[in-house]
Amino acid sequence: MAPHASFPGDNPPDDLNAYQGMEQQQAERRARERGWTTVRSLPPDAVVTMEYVVGRLNFTIADGRVQRCWMG
Repeated sequence: MAPHASFPGDNPPDDLNAYQGMEQQQAERRARERGWTTVRSLPPDAVVTMEYVVGRLNFTIADGRVQRCWMG
C-alpha cells in the first residue's frame, strides 16, 4: 500500500506501513490521533469476520508489537 494513500469512505489518510514494528500502545494511540474511530488489536492467526467497517484499523500483535496493519 502506498504511503499517504487516499482510502475509500471516511477513512483518514494514513501511512499504514508506518505501524509495522511499533509497540501496541504506541500504535493504538497514533491511530486514534490520526482519526481512526475503531482500533482493533488481534493476536496472530485470530479468526475475524470479513466485513469491511469504515474507520476501523486492525493490527496483528505479536510480542507486544505490530506485525500487520490493515483497514476495515
